[in-house]
Parts: sequence; structure tokens; C-alpha cells
Amino acid sequence: MRSIPTEQILRRLRQANPWWDPPHGVQEMYTRCLPRSYLGHFKTLLSATQARRAVVLMGPRRVGKTYLLHHAIQGLLQEGTPPLNVMYVSVEQPVFNGIGLDRYLELFEQATGGAPLAKRGKCFVFFDEIQYLRDWELHLKALVDTHPNIRAAVSGSAAAALRLKSLESGAGRFTDMMLPPLTFQEFLMLLEKEELVEVPEGKSGQFWRARDINALNEHFLQYLNFGGYPEVVLSREIQQAPERFIKADIIDKVLLRDLPSLYGVQDIQELNSLFTTLAYNTANEISLDGLSQQSGVAKNTIKKYIEYLEAAFLVRVVHRVDRDGKRFQRANFFKIYLTNPSIRAALFAPAASDDNAMGSLVETAVFAQWFHSDVQLRYARWPAGEVDIVNLGAEGRPEWAVEAKWSDHMIEHPEELGSLVQFCKANNLSSAAVTTKTYSGDKTYKGVGFQYTPASAYCYTVGRNLVTFWMTREASRQMAKS
Repeated sequence: MRSIPTEQILRRLRQANPWWDPPHGVQEMYTRCLPRSYLGHFKTLLSATQARRAVVLMGPRRVGKTYLLHHAIQGLLQEGTPPLNVMYVSVEQPVFNGIGLDRYLELFEQATGGAPLAKRGKCFVFFDEIQYLRDWELHLKALVDTHPNIRAAVSGSAAAALRLKSLESGAGRFTDMMLPPLTFQEFLMLLEKEELVEVPEGKSGQFWRARDINALNEHFLQYLNFGGYPEVVLSREIQQAPERFIKADIIDKVLLRDLPSLYGVQDIQELNSLFTTLAYNTANEISLDGLSQQSGVAKNTIKKYIEYLEAAFLVRVVHRVDRDGKRFQRANFFKIYLTNPSIRAALFAPAASDDNAMGSLVETAVFAQWFHSDVQLRYARWPAGEVDIVNLGAEGRPEWAVEAKWSDHMIEHPEELGSLVQFCKANNLSSAAVTTKTYSGDKTYKGVGFQYTPASAYCYTVGRNLVTFWMTREASRQMAKS
């Protein structure tokens, strides 16, 4: 049996790196698309002043990791990095099967025909879909340890394997970054519709409101149904049948290929049925007992399946606290959220503004804006009430609370927010946020201030501010270390 000739591999490598030849730029398919808001944060991590760390970019399928890598490469070239000092490889390509990272560096030198990498100054290497390389974390750690002039970044969709192995083998050598599905801010940015929001007069740049709430809500509904993935946002054709893209190219590949290969799942139909049930019940409280009784599947098996689905960034588990913000010793009940509400539309049907599912979808969207942050999100429930979103601070005490609604009804009926009042008073919170459909304003009820904000404006504000926060925090860290 013949092995693949080196020249064939080099030819494919040159095709993947067109900037090695004039006009020294990335492919037009990447440059004609706006970069995601997380590009600045990724570039900060990539060019961090401390030596010998690789960036591990994680995230679900089809959220734009490959585009982010190419936009970063474009930025490096524009900033003056020599084109022959930058290499990109998609590890999943069959022609690269079984090649180790050290061998890639040898091929890099051969393909560019230049000086040894060690004599070129700072070089950048990008390995896409790294999970397809066996023992990738060992290869990457060795690369970081033995090539101080090379900055490496890898990406992958099999999030569980990436995070687990980076923690096991890359301590002190890897920096993890999570790229979530599109936030609502990025959705508007890609559509060039950010003029729909503005900073209110007298407020800082951390607060945003709608110029035209009806127009903003129209786009928010589109976001709920189609907004998690850049290709869907930019394609009317895909939006006509989102199940062909989201279900077939994202969900099915995770359920039918990634998870079985990573964890040896035998009953794929059972896993698929569970995920469909969880997706339909996004934002609703469930229990292992209830799922087991409904499906006939053992609780331990269901628990493992949920862990797999969460590790693959399809769902997030949110645990419960009581009225006093205290955690339960046994997590008998919990909520599961889709990482993006558009998954539900792909599995079932797009929702209309007055659909019964809108409450759950809006709550899912609010949670989705926060998922990639390190805030400790919980929900509160006790016999007499419930609060949708609670953030536990560093000491495990509630710092803020949000009630996620898609209605203006409670503006004239604040008594319907009685549970929120009880929770705030029990935890010494003077105010809480309440999302609405169209109303903005502040009101006080029984000594608790309610900050009413349309759900669309709230989601935009959270998504935009989090990106700014991560970039500012990372820049401050680098300045402290330099």
C-alpha cells in the first residue's frame, strides 16, 4: 500500500495558506465577512507577552471558529507579520491524517522554502479541528516547550475532549477561550443593524436602548429562530429550512458522530430522543427521576448523556437555589437550556411573537448571552415562588437577579412579581432587572426597585458589554505582566 507522497501534502498545505504567495492575503470568502466581536479578545490572547502558552479555542460546531482563525491571520498580515511566518492547517483533512505537530513544522519550512523557523523571529501556527489528532494535547505541549518563538492556536468542536485534555496535560501551557453561538449584539452587527440601539441620554456606554422597539423586536424574533450561527444569519435560503443546516450539519454530527466516537455511546437513538425532549423543554425545570420515568432509561445513563450534551455545547445545566440563595445538597431538580434558542426552531418550528413558547425562548436567549462568562448563574425556587436568573458572587451569595419575561403585563400588575420581591428582601438586594416586551423604565414595588428593560435591549446590552469586559480584563492582565 502506497503512502501519501510528501509533495501531495505540501501542495495541499500551500493551498490552505494562499498568503505565502502574492498578493499575500487570506481567501476572499473570509475577508468579505465581518469578524465576530470576539476577534479582539482572541488576538490579545494570541499575542500575549508571556511566553510559551498556546490558545485553545473551543466552541460548538459552525459558530465561526475557522473564520475567527482566518480573521486573526488577516490581522497579523496587516500588522506586518511576514506571510511566510504564518501557517494554517485543518487537521481533519484526510491528506493530513496522522501527521504530528512537529512534522507540520518541518512541512512548514519545506513549503515556504525559507530559513529555519527558529531563525525567522516570531511565527504563528494555527491548527483547526485539533481533536482529530490523537494525543493532540501532548503534541501541543511539546511544541510550546521546544519552540519559544512560535505562538500556537488550536481550535476544536469536540469541547469535552478539548477541555478535559487541556486541563490534564496543558497546565501552565494552554489558555482556553470559548467561542459561543452568536450573541444578539453580534447578530445585529453581522446584519449591519446596530443603529437600532443607542445609549440613553445621561447614561454610560454600558446601557443601551432601542431607537425603535418594534423594529428591534422584529430582529430579536429572527435571532430567536435563526440567530445562533453566522451562516444561517447571512443566508435567506438556509432560513427557509433551518433544519437542513442546524439539525443535519450541527446537531446530527454531534449526536451521531462526535459523542459516539468520544464516549462510545451505543444507543444513538436513545441519546437523540433525550436531546429532543430537553430541547423542547428548554428553560423548564426537570428532574432525573422524571426523565427516567418518561423515557424508561436509567437515571445514571441519562446523567451521563446530559454531561456529554453539555460538554459538546448543545445544552447548559443550571442548578437551583432556595429563597435565601442557598444551594441544595442534592440536585434533584434543575433546568436545562439550549446554548442558543435557534436550535429549538430547527428541531420543531420557528416561533411567532405570540407563540406560547416565546417565554421559554426569551429566557433561553437571556441565559445564552451569559453562558460564555464566568458568572455563577442559578435559578431560585421554593414552595411559594421562583426567580428565573440569579447570579451568585464569589462568596456564594446572590448579587443580582433577573426575571425574564416577554410581556408588559406586569407593569400594571407588579404583584405578579411577588416572588422576585421576596427573594430580593431575603438577600438584601435593593433592586432587580425585569425584561419586558416593549416597556422601559424604573418602578418601585414594596421597597424593591424594578429596572424594566425590553428583552431585546437587555440581550444586546449583555452581549456587547461582556465582549468589552473580557477584552479590557485581558489587556489589563497583559499590562500587569509586561
